[in-house]
Amino acid sequence: MSETTTRSSVRPDVGRYANDALRDRYFAACDAVYALGATAVAEVDVETSFGTTHVYRYGPADGSRTPVVLVHGAGSCSAMWYPNTPALSAERPVYAIDTPGDPGRSVPREAIHQPERAAQWLDETLAELGLDHVHLVGSSYGGWLALNQAHRRPGRLASVTLLDPGGLEKVGLRFFVWIFASLFATFAPKALRPRLAAWLEQPVLIEPELRTMIRLGVRAYRIRRPAPLPLSEDELSTIRTPLYLVLGKRSLLVHPQRQVERVPRLVPGALAEIVSGTGHGPQIDHADEINRRMLKFMESVG
Repeated sequence: MSETTTRSSVRPDVGRYANDALRDRYFAACDAVYALGATAVAEVDVETSFGTTHVYRYGPADGSRTPVVLVHGAGSCSAMWYPNTPALSAERPVYAIDTPGDPGRSVPREAIHQPERAAQWLDETLAELGLDHVHLVGSSYGGWLALNQAHRRPGRLASVTLLDPGGLEKVGLRFFVWIFASLFATFAPKALRPRLAAWLEQPVLIEPELRTMIRLGVRAYRIRRPAPLPLSEDELSTIRTPLYLVLGKRSLLVHPQRQVERVPRLVPGALAEIVSGTGHGPQIDHADEINRRMLKFMESVG
């Protein structure tokens, strides 16, 4: 795809790469992060009404166990799951989806940020993959996508796991301040990064491959969507899919204590936990523990 094609063929309300050179540098950085996790056994492109969705497949080919589907956070791609793919794929088939509209290898043609369109896109993706019953796992913006799916199109869902998700509260100023502070901190001298990482609850700063990927993603890709609105209490109350909510104690996206009490009240049978020693990235900061908890929850569902 040429730079001219990249700029002219994509609608202004969907994301795009700034140019081919930055895109290719970003993909190389992503591949360095993928190499830190499990090796994908396959990559496939799935056609939907909204564009081409790129999917990574991990783990055993055995179809007897319900597969896991991973949906990443905003401004990232499926490489962010590198701490989780080895443990999850050792137990179950795993599919990691690059969300169209975020930097990754998917190619969007239509916007999917509206709730019904987002649910249709994910349902079409799962259908094209031949997946009728999945454990859906979403982090941050991917958590909003997973919540939205459980509300609007739950038919293919065996369970939903939400890792410090969007969709529960309106995204506040404190979260955006943290995002920008974390980005600026990636330019700090190497000696200062561990201290800044601890202060900001930001492991990106001390994992060089991840730091490079995030910095290049910001330069290379132009996201063109608004922050999603949270689901209302009435909408949350419709959810009947088994749900597991994991919140970082120092999360700046949500108020953890408020949500750990609120969600089980609204969603029958929901399990909600707060993890200490982390903020917005429990699956990165405490990967072994979160992997164990997720697999235990999925086993309890089937």
